[in-house]
Amino acid sequence: MRFFKLILWSGIFLILSATEASASINLEECVAKAEKNYPLIQKYDLLEATKEIDLSEINKSWLPGLNVYAQGTVQNIVPSFPSQLTGIINQMGQSIKGLSKLQYKIGVDLNQTIWDGGSSKARREVTQVNSEVQQAALDVQLYSVRERVENIYFAILLIEAQIERNNETIALINSNIEKLQSMVKNGVALKSDVDMLEAQALTLKQTIKEANAAEKGYREMLSIYIGEEIGNEKLTTPSSKYSIIKSNRPELSLFNKRIQASALMNKLYDTSLMPKIGLFAQAYYGYPGFNYFQSMMNRDLSFNVLAGVKVSWNIGSFYNRKNNQGKSRINALEAENDRDVFLFNSKIQESSELNAIKGIEEVMKDDAKIIELRTTVRKTAESQLKNGVIDATDLLTKITDENIAHLNAKYHEIKLLQNIYKLKYTLNDYE
Repeated sequence: MRFFKLILWSGIFLILSATEASASINLEECVAKAEKNYPLIQKYDLLEATKEIDLSEINKSWLPGLNVYAQGTVQNIVPSFPSQLTGIINQMGQSIKGLSKLQYKIGVDLNQTIWDGGSSKARREVTQVNSEVQQAALDVQLYSVRERVENIYFAILLIEAQIERNNETIALINSNIEKLQSMVKNGVALKSDVDMLEAQALTLKQTIKEANAAEKGYREMLSIYIGEEIGNEKLTTPSSKYSIIKSNRPELSLFNKRIQASALMNKLYDTSLMPKIGLFAQAYYGYPGFNYFQSMMNRDLSFNVLAGVKVSWNIGSFYNRKNNQGKSRINALEAENDRDVFLFNSKIQESSELNAIKGIEEVMKDDAKIIELRTTVRKTAESQLKNGVIDATDLLTKITDENIAHLNAKYHEIKLLQNIYKLKYTLNDYE
């Protein structure tokens, strides 16, 4: 029974260990979560909702226009029959009151657009592209989140590498301390030599504590960005592969959308030059009616209907056409200029980052050899210390030199990755 429990707990321990070991996160996951968690992401839904409202209003412009009204008026002069005709009618025994100066009616006006010269279609296109311009501007703002996350991510990797290497150096120093303590007992070394190495080990431990605090701060910042606690999850090392392609930055899409919006505005201005055709109808109940003769004979209320076709043409649009087109052309030229400036600066940035990558790659060619030589020198120094040829100060120098060689190599490795991802960011090439 005891043996069975031992196997059971061993199995549980292995499962938990495997789960903990598998807890890791990569750079692209962090970027994706950060973009999803960033408050700016909510604006995309707001922009979409605004666009749908605007499009709905444009579509409703084709619905019949209905105006219900009631009015009463008093006039100082109203139409009347000539006095000669009135006298003749009176002789015939008829009385004509004429139109009353007090008039009143309740009515409805109905208007239905048949053709608006392409205005609604152009307005829909302008609304769509303006929404795309705003979304492209949001893409540019959101893209900057990637750069911040990448910088934090690589800072954590660099700190972790420093901590790991310093721990290895402390282990190496402790190993030599044990040897020195044995030599002190045998009278072939001084206690001060042991103290010197112990002091260096404590100094490295202080450095590790500072690095742990810095790493904790960076991990908390990364947790805030991605919207979840990463704790001590392992950050995997990104790939060092990269390619040189044509820039695919979101800014370019923004510039193109601005140019497209300027072209569509010209199209909208052109539609304002076209005549508008529509149906209309008027119906009212009141006095006087359309039959003025009957309204002069009596003051009765009547129901009246009028319907027809209306063509309207606002020629005032011709006056502003040239100025409006000039503004659109200037906006397009400004967008093109902004695009050219951006591409020019990006090209300079790309060249700088490529040179930085190649420079680090050249430096890294000697890292392995330097580490190998520093390690050989340190091992030789350990043998010399054992034989009394050198003192602990010389050994500590050799250990420090080896540690610096390892740290430099790791720094170059992570710096290379960071520069590669700077290049990827400049080109927006993460394939």
